[in-house]
Amino acid sequence: MSRLFSSSSVLGTAGSKMAAFGKVTHCIFDMDGLLLDTEVLYTQVTQSIAEPYGKTYTWEIKQSIMGLQRDEAAEAIVAALELPITPAEYVEVSTDLINRTMEQCQLMPGAERLVRHLHQHNIPIALATSSGVDSVEVKTKNHRELFELFGHKVMGSSDPDVKEGKPAPDIFLVAASRFADSPPPDRCLVFEDAPNGVTAAIAAGMQTVMVPDPRVEEDQRKHATLVLSSLEDFKPEQFGLPPFST
Repeated sequence: MSRLFSSSSVLGTAGSKMAAFGKVTHCIFDMDGLLLDTEVLYTQVTQSIAEPYGKTYTWEIKQSIMGLQRDEAAEAIVAALELPITPAEYVEVSTDLINRTMEQCQLMPGAERLVRHLHQHNIPIALATSSGVDSVEVKTKNHRELFELFGHKVMGSSDPDVKEGKPAPDIFLVAASRFADSPPPDRCLVFEDAPNGVTAAIAAGMQTVMVPDPRVEEDQRKHATLVLSSLEDFKPEQFGLPPFST
């Protein structure tokens, strides 16, 4: 998915905060829409379920549920679209479609370079996704070697320690606590694409680099520490991390 922002919009969001960037030692990554280009596929799956009932899965609905755990998202979708099925039935149907669709998902621009760079420089990295174990397994099937570089993975929909989904801070606090040295929140940098995820990271006391969908309104991304059009634009040294060699 293309991430198109003018340079002025990126600088306008981040420029005034540049001096306020704190040094970090650990990085936590969201997955869907940030590392993997799954959001278009999710939209296709949801619309295919809604269409027989004459409903349209709009961007407004999609944006409101991004980052929610599976069961919460199902409840929200069924309610917003007024579907004549239960959330449990939606989960059953959508899970089957997702499992067949997500195997084709591709990495987002800059994702592999950044993950490998941090790993090579011994920066502790973790995955914090609202998806469950089975879903993550399907989505990362063709990128297994890259995802094995993460020191640990927190999968919100199936992790008993994640009591509340984003925008609650639980998933990021759990991810931080599972690093070997349990760093304080202000030493963790979160990478996110969704407003709910950014809100969760801020609630956890962490800085956040946001790479949003271009349709995300300014007022829904201004709370991020830094907003970029792509992970390709990230400069690790701004947060005290080792710079890219080229």
